[in-house]
Order: sequence, then C-alpha cells, then structure tokens
Amino acid sequence: MLNRGRRRTPAVPRDSARGRFCALALAASLLGAALTTSAQSPSAASNSPVSSVAASVPAGWPSRPIHLVLGYAPGGGTDSIARYLAERIREATGQTVVVENRVGAFGNIAAQAVAAAAADGHTLLFTPNSTHAANVHLLKKLPFDPQADFTPVTTLARGGFVLLVNPATLPVTNLAELSALLKSPAGANRNFGSGNASGRIAAELYRQLGGVNALHVPYKSVPQAINDLAAGQIHFLFADSTAALAQTRSGKLRALAITTAARVSSAPELPTMAEAGLPGFELSTWFALFLPARTPMAIANRLAEIANRGLGNEAGREFLRRIGYDPMPGNPDSLARFVESETVKWGRIIRAAGIERE
Repeated sequence: MLNRGRRRTPAVPRDSARGRFCALALAASLLGAALTTSAQSPSAASNSPVSSVAASVPAGWPSRPIHLVLGYAPGGGTDSIARYLAERIREATGQTVVVENRVGAFGNIAAQAVAAAAADGHTLLFTPNSTHAANVHLLKKLPFDPQADFTPVTTLARGGFVLLVNPATLPVTNLAELSALLKSPAGANRNFGSGNASGRIAAELYRQLGGVNALHVPYKSVPQAINDLAAGQIHFLFADSTAALAQTRSGKLRALAITTAARVSSAPELPTMAEAGLPGFELSTWFALFLPARTPMAIANRLAEIANRGLGNEAGREFLRRIGYDPMPGNPDSLARFVESETVKWGRIIRAAGIERE
C-alpha cells in the first residue's frame, strides 16, 4: 500500500523491501506448485511457467470490472499490448476490463494510483521498466516504493527502441551520417525528443557513446514526440518499435537502427545500433504486470497464468511479432528477482549515459 505519510524512495532497493517483495512472490510460487502437483501430471506442471491456482482464487473474484492502468498515451506500443492483454483477461474471467491511460511522469502517476488502490485484484498496473527499474535512478523522489508497494505478477514481453529521423528536415540515411552531422557545425542546436524514460536513456546513451551533442526536449507521451518529429519540431527520437515502425512504413519518418542486441523479425532490414557503428550499444525494454501490495497471491498467480497463455499462444506471439516484440513469460517469483537485477542494470546504464537525478 502506498505510504501516505513520509514518501519512501530508495536510491537502490532496500533490503527490507526486497525481502518482503521476494518472500511474497516465493510464497505464491510454492503455493501454486503444491496445488499443481495434485491437479496436473509432473510433466505438465514442469512445462508451465506459472502454476494453475484457479481453485484457490477468492470466491467471487472478479466481482466487478477490472481496471488495467498504464502511464502512457493511446497509440504507442505500451497501449497496444495493454489492450490486447485486457481482452485476454476479459475472455478468461468474463469480466469487463477497463484500460486507463494515466499519462505523465514517466509512468509514475499510474503506478502511484495502483499502489494506493484496494488490494483485491481489481486494479492492475501494466508498465514497462521505467516505473520498476529506471525511474528510481532518474528522479530524486518517487511517490511509491517500486518493491514494497506492489505484488509482482509476471513479465509479459520485451523489445527495443527505434532511432527515427524526419528525412524532410534531416536528410541522413544511416547512423554514421547522423553522427557526422551532429558533430559538425551544421549540427549545432539540433535536438531530440523523448516521450518516456527509456527513450530518453537511449538517446542520452547515444550522445555519450557516439560523442554527439543534442538538446533534450521532453514530452508527456511518445505519440506527441512522434507528431513533433513529423512536423519538423525535433530532429531525432528513440521510440518504441510499435509506434516507430508504423510511421516508417507510412513513409513519414525514417528508421536508422534499433537498440536490441539482435535484429527483430518484424523489421529484419533494420540494423542494430551496434551493427550501425556503436559496438556495445544494447538497450531493451520489457513490460510486466503488478498488483497493489498484499493482494492475495492466488490472484497474482491466476493473472500470470492468463497473461502467459494469452501472449504465449500462436495468436499472441504473432501479435507481438507484428509490433516488434517477443513474449516474455514469467511468474510472481521470477518477476520479483528480475526487478532486482534490472534495477541494478538500469542504474549502471543511466550513470553511463551521464543522466543526473531530477
């Protein structure tokens, strides 16, 4: 639950919060395993990333519409995946799922709302790595504790960011040409936009590793930043692959590279940043589900089961592939451990990018 008194925002995860976070998730995993042993064959149980705990879900859940809250605007990759998942939850539970876009503060507004919600399984946070790995290193204070105030559910998908330019205002065709331009006198006063924390980190890392200069222009959302890029108000942008590839396929913008370690199947012609001339440049984003702290673990396990099935079947994998992502199944225990390691990793990346806390 959100601490309504003094706000707790650790620079790094605290041992007590981490212990509670992982202990609760481990309890869910052990409970699910015990129940599954009696309901499934050993081979079926071992192949499932999360155990089947439908029988232990509180009676009557869900008893009213479920709210799936995210901190980003409609139209981007985060919103697309959230709405696809919302439909899968509706199909599995028979309840309406309301998608709420609470935009702003790199996802913190949405996360704060979920942290303060009732722990009854009717309010979910759908979020990328910003709220639970990056923001603690970007901001001096957070209005919630990323670990103590949430119950982890599961990882969902992973992908990368696409470096975009407007060919009408920046006539470059590859990363090397962009870097050369930004280093030249003609590149003075050039700028880049960001609509989320990860997009800014990608651009700042490019500035550091590429030795280029550009002014940062923040936006509340990726679609807003893309609109200004198309209008010639900013010069380049790292955007999620869903929004970026839609714009490049329409011919409005040009993609120069993607931040993942390997090329993606949805755009195999697009080189990675490392292939394009910056060895060692790799930055991937991920999406996950969280519930308010103290939500019954059976509900967390049940939602993980629904999410893994919905995004991991053939239709789900094809949906993700089309928008530039891959499924990333998990469970409460694996997500708890993943958040710990990712918080350390993103802190290292943010320091390397030279970003100071605001």
